Amino acid sequence: MYYASQKAFPEGFLWGASTSAYQAEGAWDQDGKSPSIIDMYEHPKQYADFKSASDHYHRYKEDIRLFAEMGLKAYRFSVAWTRILPDGTGRVNQAGIRHYHDVIQECRKYGIEPIVTMYHFDLPYCLEEKGGWGSRETVEAFVEYARVLFTNYGGEVTYWLTINEQNTMILHPGAIGLPKDGKIPSKKELYQQNHHLMLAQARAMKLCHELCPEGRIGPALNLTAMYPETCRPEDSIAAHNWEVIRCWNFADVPVFGWYHPLAWRYLQDRELAPEIKEGDKECLAGARPDFMAMNYYSTATIAASRGDASDVSARAGDQQIMLGEEGVYRAAENPYVAKTKYGWVIDPSGFRYTLRKVYERYHLPILITENGIGAPDRLENGQVHDNYRIDFIRQHLSAMRLAITDGVEVIGYCPWAALDVVSTHQGYQKRYGFLYVDRDEFDLKEMRRIKKDSYFWYQKVIADNGASL
Repeated sequence: MYYASQKAFPEGFLWGASTSAYQAEGAWDQDGKSPSIIDMYEHPKQYADFKSASDHYHRYKEDIRLFAEMGLKAYRFSVAWTRILPDGTGRVNQAGIRHYHDVIQECRKYGIEPIVTMYHFDLPYCLEEKGGWGSRETVEAFVEYARVLFTNYGGEVTYWLTINEQNTMILHPGAIGLPKDGKIPSKKELYQQNHHLMLAQARAMKLCHELCPEGRIGPALNLTAMYPETCRPEDSIAAHNWEVIRCWNFADVPVFGWYHPLAWRYLQDRELAPEIKEGDKECLAGARPDFMAMNYYSTATIAASRGDASDVSARAGDQQIMLGEEGVYRAAENPYVAKTKYGWVIDPSGFRYTLRKVYERYHLPILITENGIGAPDRLENGQVHDNYRIDFIRQHLSAMRLAITDGVEVIGYCPWAALDVVSTHQGYQKRYGFLYVDRDEFDLKEMRRIKKDSYFWYQKVIADNGASL
């Protein structure tokens, strides 16, 4: 749709950027922190581990000052559960409490809104040894953890994100590393874990509304529109299958209180449906998220299943993630989109399309919590010229402005990432940040922070509230 004029970005728009604890902090065993599953799982040996990461734990003051110089209005980061409750439950680690209090206060000093992710893939390993998300005891542990966060930070934090990319954890469990025995849970076990995550999330949302009356809370999902490969009806059905199973089923539960009907039939038909105990439906009902947080990187194109093993293929550039399911859908190519060096689709129009679909379905304000392009940035004469990142973000911001003009309520944009962090799959070979962290895969150097060209470009965008796009 073409418009005579476009809407401006809203007044008070949350121009921000994002990180996660395990990818940025380092200090993996300091000040009382216990190991998480990220610390204990197997990761590709040719890439950096997460023990030092970008040393954000020790350098947060410098980093937040640099974020403020860039003009950030918001900083989305995650709390490491293992710093707060090293045993998963029980004893509270005061050093961890102080650290995140200091981070939040440092943000507030510069007028930066802290957006806190409660859980970003890093379950305490001691809970994993007791069954992890496969155990209902972990639901109780998460609620206890949530209570500690809300009690300590509820007066300082307005925006809370419950669980980052729950759909990625369930659909692509190997993406965050492999257990020591290399065994990935079965699909039946994964959907039981998913149910427990849903229960934990619903209870945390209700607890937030009870303890933090001024707070706002929502899920943070990886959401993307699906295109049918052709106008063949079977391709459209397959695209809808995958959109429901991959996206709407994970968003419907917190918003509507129960599973998407098509997804529930899929789970029942394949004997994957989780055990539902007395009180579960009541628990899921009435969670009332205040907004929908959305991570968007690319769209996907889908073709009808051929009903055999050829339906399954590795995602381009990422052998840890398999796409397609026999009898459900198969991945297809889209000749109308560009791709990154790593094979990820670049589709700003798909961003607008996804925003429209999400808002139409849920009628909730949308906060973009991840969007960005990974690239092997190069430091040359003390500078990083990342015009590809500027182009990527400019195109996506322009598409987002069109979505706002379409009537979508978008309250903020926090691209990935505020500074270079450890890529889960490609270490420091694949960088996303506005700030370059001068370290190699295994040589930490001094970890000097260097402003990339994109830093200065985003600074100007924020300064004029996106008017110059």
